[in-house]
Amino acid sequence: MDWASWTTVNVFAGRGGVRTEEAGSITGDLTVHTTWTGAEARVSVQYSGSSDWFTLTGSPLSCTSERDSRDLHDVVVELVRAGKATEGLPPILAA
Repeated sequence: MDWASWTTVNVFAGRGGVRTEEAGSITGDLTVHTTWTGAEARVSVQYSGSSDWFTLTGSPLSCTSERDSRDLHDVVVELVRAGKATEGLPPILAA
């Protein structure tokens, strides 16, 4: 089975924070992590330096290539920084 993962630390969430399944909205200095399993990408966040991970609302997303999952990770990091993940992952990313 193919898999890959990426982690970006010290991502300061823009206004409104990030919507998660387990904790609702979280804000501040976050770490964004994406794991690709060959068929889907799972995106989670944590407060930087914490041990608890939270699933971004809208995750997992269908994703069939490692390159696409890396691109998805980069897009999610930018959405978090821009404050555009307040409702979770935008539906357009699921397309």
